[in-house]
Amino acid sequence: MSDTIAAIRRFNRFYTRQLGLLDETLLDSGFTLTEARVLYELAHAPGPITAADIGRELVLDAGYLSRILKSFAARGLLERIPAEVDARQTLISLSPAGRAAFAPLNEASQREVGKLIGPLSPLEQADLVAAMRTIRRLLGRTAEPVTFRRLEPGDLGWIARRQTLIYAQEYGWDGSYEALAAEILVSFARAHDPAREKAWIAVRGGAVVGSVFVVRASDTTAKLRLLYVEPEARGLGLGRQLVEACIAFARDAGYRTLTLWTQDVLIPARRIYQQAGFTCTGREPHHSFGHDLVAETWERAL
Repeated sequence: MSDTIAAIRRFNRFYTRQLGLLDETLLDSGFTLTEARVLYELAHAPGPITAADIGRELVLDAGYLSRILKSFAARGLLERIPAEVDARQTLISLSPAGRAAFAPLNEASQREVGKLIGPLSPLEQADLVAAMRTIRRLLGRTAEPVTFRRLEPGDLGWIARRQTLIYAQEYGWDGSYEALAAEILVSFARAHDPAREKAWIAVRGGAVVGSVFVVRASDTTAKLRLLYVEPEARGLGLGRQLVEACIAFARDAGYRTLTLWTQDVLIPARRIYQQAGFTCTGREPHHSFGHDLVAETWERAL
């Protein structure tokens, strides 16, 4: 524990030096770091918001935030309007002068980060973003909602890697699983029919926390592939939601049966399948991924 704490503190010192966060004002803008954060929230809000909204998002003391907002108002950076639901409550947004003040700060921040990552190759930049996602995933707030989106560039490689690492850590499987996962994903990417095949990517706090695929096995049968949920997202019912999405899609796409292939050691996944109405229709011992396993075929009528 002490070594981990020391490593985090060293990283924090390095990070603040790199971005100039210890300077009296941020990027010579005349705004402190906290003031710049408040400006950013106001600039990127979908509309007028309350001071309480900003305080919750940035975890700021109410008194401290109030002083910042009063300073902004005195400089003509804010517009205030009464809330329609409760006239006693005031909504705030940036005035034209506030947006004009934020624009050069935003541009300077973009330039500084661009200079920071400029010497990195595209692959190194991708590694950096992945590491940042990992930090957010591990230290992010558990209250953040899970949302679902379509595939984006980089997802397939991420899914193959994460599933391989998780199965290695939890079941001792070797890297040959990655070859299987990659083969399935490459096949999906090259020739999938959007009307009859689909992928779901579960995201929380900007990080991928799970996924699943439905692919065509025949005109009447679809196959559920590569269901996985990140360890920190378990217990949220995410696996069940992903499987239910597959069932609904397969039914709407005109399939009569949804099938899947799994291993008997994957007990949590098997439990989800059983609760979703799947039944095990076949079992076969085999040696794969460095272990003696029992493969199972499960099916569900649609």
